[in-house]
Amino acid sequence: MRKCLLCLMAFVLSSIPWGVMAQTQDLKGIVKDSKTSETIPGVNVLVKGTRNGTITDFDGEFTIPVERGNTLVFSFIGFTTQEIVYTGQSSLEVSLNADTKDLQEVIVTGYGTQKRENLTGSIATVSGDKLTDITSPNIGNMLQGKVAGVDVIASTGAPGAMPTIRIRGRSSIRSSVTPIWVVDGVIWHDTPILNPNDVESISVLKDAAAAALYGSRGANGVIVVTTKGAKAGVNKLSLNVKTGVSVFNRRDFQVMNSEELHDLWTQFPNANSIPGWFDESLKQRDTDWLDIGTQTGQVRDYNLSYTGTSERARVFTAFNYFNETGTVRGDSFERLSARINYDYDINSKLTFKPKLAATYTSNENARHSIYDMYRNLPWDNPFAADGSPINTLTPGANWRGRDNRNYLYDLQWNFGNSSVFNVLSNIDFQYDFNEYLSFISTNSLTFYTGDSFNYTDPRSNSGLADNGRISAGQNKRITRFTNQMLSYTRTFDKHFVNILAGYEFNDYVFSNVSAQGKGIPAGAQVISNASEPQAIGGTKNDYAFQSYLLNANYSYENRYSAQASFRRDGASRFGANNKYGNFFSLSGAWNIHNESFFNVSSIDYLRTKVAYGQVGNTPSSLYPHLELFSLNAQYDGNPAAVAASLGNPNLTWEKTAASNFGIEIGLFNRIDLAAEYYIKNTTDLLHFVPLPNISGFDGYFDNIGSVLNKGVEVTLGLDVLKANDLNWRLDFNIGLNRNEITELYENRRQISGNRIVEVGEDIDTWFMRKWAGVNPEDGTPLWERVDPNTGEITLTGSYAQASLQKVGTSTPQFFGGLTSSFDFKGFYLNANMAFSKGALVYHSARETFDSDGAYPTYNYMRLRPEWSRWSPENPNATHPQPFFGGNNDAHRPSSRFLEDVSFLRVRNITAGYRLPVSFIQKLKLTGLDVFVSADNLITFTSFSGLDPEAAIFGDTGSQYPLPKRISFGLNVNF
Repeated sequence: MRKCLLCLMAFVLSSIPWGVMAQTQDLKGIVKDSKTSETIPGVNVLVKGTRNGTITDFDGEFTIPVERGNTLVFSFIGFTTQEIVYTGQSSLEVSLNADTKDLQEVIVTGYGTQKRENLTGSIATVSGDKLTDITSPNIGNMLQGKVAGVDVIASTGAPGAMPTIRIRGRSSIRSSVTPIWVVDGVIWHDTPILNPNDVESISVLKDAAAAALYGSRGANGVIVVTTKGAKAGVNKLSLNVKTGVSVFNRRDFQVMNSEELHDLWTQFPNANSIPGWFDESLKQRDTDWLDIGTQTGQVRDYNLSYTGTSERARVFTAFNYFNETGTVRGDSFERLSARINYDYDINSKLTFKPKLAATYTSNENARHSIYDMYRNLPWDNPFAADGSPINTLTPGANWRGRDNRNYLYDLQWNFGNSSVFNVLSNIDFQYDFNEYLSFISTNSLTFYTGDSFNYTDPRSNSGLADNGRISAGQNKRITRFTNQMLSYTRTFDKHFVNILAGYEFNDYVFSNVSAQGKGIPAGAQVISNASEPQAIGGTKNDYAFQSYLLNANYSYENRYSAQASFRRDGASRFGANNKYGNFFSLSGAWNIHNESFFNVSSIDYLRTKVAYGQVGNTPSSLYPHLELFSLNAQYDGNPAAVAASLGNPNLTWEKTAASNFGIEIGLFNRIDLAAEYYIKNTTDLLHFVPLPNISGFDGYFDNIGSVLNKGVEVTLGLDVLKANDLNWRLDFNIGLNRNEITELYENRRQISGNRIVEVGEDIDTWFMRKWAGVNPEDGTPLWERVDPNTGEITLTGSYAQASLQKVGTSTPQFFGGLTSSFDFKGFYLNANMAFSKGALVYHSARETFDSDGAYPTYNYMRLRPEWSRWSPENPNATHPQPFFGGNNDAHRPSSRFLEDVSFLRVRNITAGYRLPVSFIQKLKLTGLDVFVSADNLITFTSFSGLDPEAAIFGDTGSQYPLPKRISFGLNVNF
């Protein structure tokens, strides 16, 4: 696979236009801020109507070949674009005026771009340089805390893990609630595997007006990724190096050592139940299982990129190597990626835009068991005198733990690994009929193949029954995407019009095969080495979407803006009765600050906007309209079909009608404030309805309910300090969302485990017995009992008699983030924080590790300072009296283990220094900075587990917490 990537890089390097343009006359100049007279680096300088351009250096200076009569265009984010006609002068000084909150900034909106001041929908943008503060191979993690209304939760600290993302709440019960990703105009099947350093910007489309052009794919929001491309006149080679170390983040969660566990056992009043081997000698055996199973992890992230231009060609190419070893031993992740984005002007009208990206990732998994690290007794020593792991099944092992398991013994041999090779190719082009009308063609083919392998040695305890086991699997996926679009853009005096119409087709084919055999010689790693086949498996599925789309934008004098969009989607997941669905949006905005009557010196800008639209969602099943039968059975040696699910030809789209109201205001050229209120009403919820066994089918999909989401989002930016050499900016965002189930089929509530789905309630409502504390008289547990007729609440010590009731939700009350950017004479200090308030999670680990003796031969959590155990001397305790074998089911599921996982986490702090231009020029460089970065150093929370963030959507039994990490880096530009 590495050979393939090296070949790709060879192609990339051979494609680079190393030549430069022929020169007519060199014009030297400098660009300054008109208000502060400070020079501005990074300003784009372009000869209008050509590809000839450059950017200003660190001193704001530039040199560009020009001809007399050429028009030079100077543009930079945060400043008004200026055009100057060249009249033959040898030097030029240009002063740019600060723009109003970057209202002229161009925003990627999915199927096109718009100026920020003309936006009518809810779109948030994060630039690429704001994404790479934390060290992660996944771009989703880098969005955390940076966009209001976007809840990003890292569910595990395992290397390479994907986060959970929710945009403006959860609008479905059973269908997908995950946003779609669009990369360079191509809709992805799932979260894209991208090098974050290749990303130019990310736009998050949050409301129906912004996402309606994605129709049935846009109900959960859209994340639009634009990768980097060459900038006119820029030839630059960049090297970015980052390396660091990670440590397992134990926080306050600790299990008992040998002496603490011994003291707990001495508190058991039923001494006759305690095994005879329990004595004082156990205190001499003290194994720290967490120390054995965790390690200092390492991370390395190397990026090399080149951007170059010639008269007709522009190229951006990049190579990345990322490697991370986990803080749990035996866990590692590796990624190699390469990309080339190429633009070539075939003539003045036709531009060819191919793109090619390849990514290879691999996971090595011989991971130590996190669950066993917490569970195993400190009285058990996993190693023999010679240092080899003890086999607990051999006589004389003297093992005390209940499950008689030393996981280290099997880990001598057993392991698993997986790899994924992903190639994305685009053959895009644009034909400009004239300066107003263009035809844009986007065509993509993605190939994905994944391999997995698991080995269980015949010498291991888990391999004894089968004399060893070996399994292998392979997944293949091909997706095709094409979009053919006409775009018309024109300005008529005071009027601006943009109209686009397009056709889109997207399909997907997936297949996999797996096999498992048993009876292998030790060390065999080829599936044919198995003496007996044990299982075979495989599947194949596909889907397709066909769409027609239309969008129109209109603006008058940059005061009034309006947008209308329409999309007609056809999906293979629906039957002939409802194969197509229609989705639309209408929106408008008013730039009040551009009105002639508005003259408030303290207000830099003032905008309002309103939008309404409808988007959709499809079922999780690919074939819900068909009666499905499984063919993996046999009868009398012949293939047999078994009924699976009943089809529903009348199934229709899940629809979300959304309204959005927003206001944006800038004050004193320092404060930027935006607030939005939204209402999302999702109807025709797609739901799998179970059927009784007598029917022969498991169930069927139907449209049976509605969910209402309401929320508020606020974004606040403040330039605390603005001076020539000193700048400090704070950006804060917060999102509040409330959801309510407003309709279910026949108003029937649905109970699943510890959750309930019921009209009038939050989708994520907990349903369990309500803990009432400890009986102070005898130290036994108490729960609430609710009279079903009167509603009267009494207390009971019987778990069976306690009432199941609603006890809270896992939906946070609010969430958001705070970013600080400080810069002083080349020194910079940046920080990024994320927070969440009010979500309740069921801390299932406490059933085992805080069980009051129910699992006596497991280890136990150390009590938090505010907790205590009942005794005659301490009747008002939080924990019942411990008994060997448990105290009246106190450890069974109830709100006792329901905990608030509110947290404030300092996600990243980065300190660095940009070396002065006078120094780096001596080194023949154009830029050099060094930095140190820290991730997840501090987390404020009352949660008793390892990681409150990982607990929200992840594992609460044996969490893999996000690691603490220190990294050092270097950025060099040639």
